Amino acid sequence: MLHSERVAARLGMWLGISFTVAFATGLISHFMQHPPGGLAWPSRPVGLYRVTQGLHVIGGLATVPLLFAKLWTVYPKLWQWPPFRSLSHAVERALVLVLVGASLFQLVTGLLNISYVYLWPFSFPVAHYWTAYLLYGALIIHVVNEWAKIRRNLWTREQVDPPETVTARRRFLGTVAAASGLTVLFTVGETYAPLSRLALLAPRDPHIGPQGLPVNKSAEAAGVTIVIHDPGYRLTVTGAVRTPLSLAYDDLLRLPQHTVRLPIACVEGWSAEAEWSGIRLRDLAALAGIAPDAVLTVESLERGGGYRSSEVRPPHWNDPLTLLALRIGGAPLAPDHGFPVRLIAPNRPGVLQTKWVSRVVAA
Repeated sequence: MLHSERVAARLGMWLGISFTVAFATGLISHFMQHPPGGLAWPSRPVGLYRVTQGLHVIGGLATVPLLFAKLWTVYPKLWQWPPFRSLSHAVERALVLVLVGASLFQLVTGLLNISYVYLWPFSFPVAHYWTAYLLYGALIIHVVNEWAKIRRNLWTREQVDPPETVTARRRFLGTVAAASGLTVLFTVGETYAPLSRLALLAPRDPHIGPQGLPVNKSAEAAGVTIVIHDPGYRLTVTGAVRTPLSLAYDDLLRLPQHTVRLPIACVEGWSAEAEWSGIRLRDLAALAGIAPDAVLTVESLERGGGYRSSEVRPPHWNDPLTLLALRIGGAPLAPDHGFPVRLIAPNRPGVLQTKWVSRVVAA
């Protein structure tokens, strides 16, 4: 009775909603990091990325019980013999194989990624991005192909089944829903601060780290060593500028300082707010005579890595909340948080909040 079409249809509906949310929020994250063409992502609402990426990761974790319950429900059909009865049936089963394989790949690699365990030679962001299209395309085709069964099993009154069957089905589905709900409850605290004490399953506590904030890459790992008042340090502003700048750390401290409260929102799903103080990027751009529609590239002292620089488009660098931060919580940045200077801007992934800033290039 628990391997019935009705149970499979109900779990399939929940999975369809979950995969749709994950697909949409995953695209938001991808296009924030890699904006196509002239797309200018907005800087407001300030916490939009924090919400969308939290939904992506926490919702993905909640999908795990749903997927395994669905596979358990339909496994007799997955292992039926003969494996196919006709060419059309073979195509249908191949599509299901793609759907199951892509689902497992996304969830397993996603879980390992947020746990910082990398057992593969390929680029996770690239593989995760393209497999998402494969998964969601297969899902749409599967739903269209199975629509008659889905409609019949979702909207037919349960009274047509024996009471004991209805009770068993409800208990099973309730258990699966509870497992997903508890997964959310015990992870959402890595994004939603009031529930942080309940984040027992979260891979990262958003309050643990230097100056009360987590760190993904330390200064040592980035190969950056610099001390306060280092006479060799300069922040340069070059490119399409009227007045090139070369500023020592003490020069930066003498510029007008501003304080904002913004979150760091990581692609792994955790986020945490802090009070940042420093120079508005738009003020530095005005000092250098940069056109208001220019695109700025902020570069790090870090010599390698895919995120040693980030592009800051006009909606962000013209926003008064976007800073080249010198302090966090009133104290100089810890080396692991980007001393002497780091970028902090609203509604941006944490990987684009460049640390150890040494140069700003206008184009």
